[in-house]
Amino acid sequence: MLSFIPSPTIQFKPLFPSKTIKPLQPFSSKSSIQSVLQWNRKPELAGETPRVVVITSGKGGVGKTTTTANVGLSLARFGFSVVAIDADVGLRNLDLLLGLENRVNYTVVEVLNGDCRLDQALVRDKRWSNFELLCISKPRSKLPLGFGGKALTWVVEALKSRQEGSPDFILIDCPAGIDAGFITAITPANEAVLVTTPDITSLRDADRVTGLLECDGIRDIKMIVNRVRTDMIKGEDMMSVLDIQEMLGLALLGVIPEDSEVIRSTNRGYPLVLNKPPTLAGLAFEQAAWRLVEQDSMKAVMVEEEPKRRGFFSFFGG
Repeated sequence: MLSFIPSPTIQFKPLFPSKTIKPLQPFSSKSSIQSVLQWNRKPELAGETPRVVVITSGKGGVGKTTTTANVGLSLARFGFSVVAIDADVGLRNLDLLLGLENRVNYTVVEVLNGDCRLDQALVRDKRWSNFELLCISKPRSKLPLGFGGKALTWVVEALKSRQEGSPDFILIDCPAGIDAGFITAITPANEAVLVTTPDITSLRDADRVTGLLECDGIRDIKMIVNRVRTDMIKGEDMMSVLDIQEMLGLALLGVIPEDSEVIRSTNRGYPLVLNKPPTLAGLAFEQAAWRLVEQDSMKAVMVEEEPKRRGFFSFFGG
């Protein structure tokens, strides 16, 4: 009826504007994931700063560089200043994963030769200004004969005493293997993150690297198990995280599920932790970075209801 038509001067507004509705959706799938992984507090930094952490594995292709990129940017998003050092000589890839390959003009070699200052060799990320990249050398270049653990230690000490202030974290992306490059990378570190995958070749190398780290005086060693597939664990085609932890005897920093988005993010130079919406692997890296800040660890859980314990020797018929 005509008498019920509102006056054109009256505007009807919703009782709950959109700005107030967004935080009041605890039952949506997206907000429930965010509520678990985005805490309402900043992680509390434990230990003395700067914390020098080497990310290593022994075996190549397990995800050391991917871990360095995603954990480093997660720390920067938490508000901490981070310097990531790509210690892989001649085969650097960290700049590619971060999308900074076109901005690396100087490296540590030029700094040691006196061709540039240390701050000129540092590449600041445009997305997060508290994250910086430092490369040891350019591709296809040769290091000076005198370069080794003492030279990298000098670089770390120079980062600690620079005028802009010491960073909270110095992450060292260690090259594969246990040769001179490995020894150089672990020399200035006081804690380590060991990246491994659930296969026996990677686990044997990880066990060997753990012994070398302990011999070098690094006692704070935590483990990240990468490329985990629960379907293969249930089918007993892949070792469970509990078996891996029992074999290596290391504290568990994080479990990263197999994710096809890793290849896409690598080709784009855009780390997983920056994806919106976040992927499962990206969220797992973010959780691992949170535990690294607070020097915490996680507990592995059984995937199978009645698991059959399969140790290392079961692969050899034992």
